[in-house]
Amino acid sequence: MKSIFITGSGGFVGQNIIKYFDAIYDFYRFSKNDEINISQDVVLHFAGKAHDLKNTSNAEEYYIVNTELTKRVVDNFLESDAKVLITLSSVKAVADKLDCELTEDYIPNPVTHYGKSKLLAEQYILSKEIPDAKRFYILRPCMIHGYGNKGNLNLLYKIVTKGLPWPLGKFENKRSFCSIDNLCFIIRELIENDQIPSGVYNLADDEPISTNELINLISVGLEKKPNIWNVPQSLINSLSKLGDLLRLPLNSNRLSKLTETYIVSNNKIKTAINKPLPISAKDGLIKTFNSFKTNV
Repeated sequence: MKSIFITGSGGFVGQNIIKYFDAIYDFYRFSKNDEINISQDVVLHFAGKAHDLKNTSNAEEYYIVNTELTKRVVDNFLESDAKVLITLSSVKAVADKLDCELTEDYIPNPVTHYGKSKLLAEQYILSKEIPDAKRFYILRPCMIHGYGNKGNLNLLYKIVTKGLPWPLGKFENKRSFCSIDNLCFIIRELIENDQIPSGVYNLADDEPISTNELINLISVGLEKKPNIWNVPQSLINSLSKLGDLLRLPLNSNRLSKLTETYIVSNNKIKTAINKPLPISAKDGLIKTFNSFKTNV
């Protein structure tokens, strides 16, 4: 049985990874107060400071956790006998907004401290000389969802559950998501297949989904008729700016998250694995929405 050194085991991704691999791998769960002393076969570095939509975080926190902790983990990995390092970066290390499909060739230009701290961590790994006997994978997922997911998808689900109208029907968008099931599948392939080249890989489900499609998926699961209103975009934008001032649930950041077009290519990782992803974008989202039912 392979042994895994994992950081961020208490987070959304970490908890799902441990549940997925519980009978397959033996885990050592790193805590933030522990010394980093890797003696396991594989390193999964998932600890990180998440993007703060309320903009209340100290900028320095992002660099302490996302950049400096990553450096320490990487240095110890290189000194250890571990063979594989997998770390979670983010598509936000590349771009906050897109006007084309995001591939790994896109020149990074992050604008937030979250994105900048993630990119610095990537650059540190890529600057190192990695021995031939070791492999490393920098994964850039888009929005990950699944059991235990919190945030905008959960908010969207609650809006539909309560029968509230969705007033953003006029916004036409497409965005990529990443099911936790597909993420777990990819990580297992990276651990077990030593023929997959080291490098940077985007993670996303196969099909981008619009917000109106999300509303329809939730409504079908709840056996409700979709209640989508086509309110003029100009009015919605004005209300979101008011939300910034009054700290309302609908603010500019949240509106952008819910309505932006952000399409991520997964061609590179699928070619490397040479296997189809186990769950479609729609089926993965339905599974996530079903997991919300006990939490509403």
